[in-house]
Amino acid sequence: MLPWKRVLRPLAALLLAAAIAFTPSAAAADSAPHSGWNNYSCKPSAAHPRPVILVHGTFGNSWDNWLSLAPYLVKRGYCVFSLDYGQLPGVPLFNGLGPIDKSAEQLDVYVDKVLSATGASETDLVGHSQGGMMPRHYLKFLGGADKVNALVGLAPDNHGTTLSGLTKLLPYFPGAEELLSAATPGLADQMVGSAFITKLNEGGDTVPGVNYTVISTRYDQVATPYRSQYLDGPNVRNVLVQDLCPLDLSEHLAIGLFDRIAYHEVANALDPAHATRTTCASVFS
Repeated sequence: MLPWKRVLRPLAALLLAAAIAFTPSAAAADSAPHSGWNNYSCKPSAAHPRPVILVHGTFGNSWDNWLSLAPYLVKRGYCVFSLDYGQLPGVPLFNGLGPIDKSAEQLDVYVDKVLSATGASETDLVGHSQGGMMPRHYLKFLGGADKVNALVGLAPDNHGTTLSGLTKLLPYFPGAEELLSAATPGLADQMVGSAFITKLNEGGDTVPGVNYTVISTRYDQVATPYRSQYLDGPNVRNVLVQDLCPLDLSEHLAIGLFDRIAYHEVANALDPAHATRTTCASVFS
């Protein structure tokens, strides 16, 4: 084994153990009040006829990624749901690490579950990071376009990520890419130039019949460069939160976890007929 691998593996294990120690247990997460979301008796209203499915990011889960956005949407009258995907054996709570094409299959099953429970014919998807990109595989290759009206991505790595240039260092560490692919294929799939990203974007970014919104921040340090998040095609709207509020300093995590400027744009994307202007004052809306 190469010397750097001997250091990397215990360090990764230590970081994971520390994270688990400071994260609520799975049982606690399951029993925690969800402020009205994942209520399978919820029936969409005439004002908001489509249920909203929230798709967490890498290392996230159906609960902790949405402690702010889910109640925000529920308060506005939406039926809101969230799923877990991309689980790895023996790794609790930290999801989105499995092969992304398999995660899209999990989303496929979950969309059918929500549509069956609510009686709706279509849903809207809102995802953070990988969760804003992965559904595009579902839409493009698994027939999801027939069941989805809109996809809203918060800092989605639609064309892969350089991780602020860190991925360029991998060739200097023999075996690093192979280890990453074997241990956490969901991370490897998100690298610029990966087979998954290449296939996803071949033939165009979008599919007919779906409305796309990408909400980005210039301070993103994970899905980089941030302009690579943008999509090209019909029915696409690319939004930079600093164009709406120059004072918004959110980075990759904050834009999904608590940025109400971004949330206001999510609400606008879900109901464009009643969209209102997003400004710095939208933090109070």
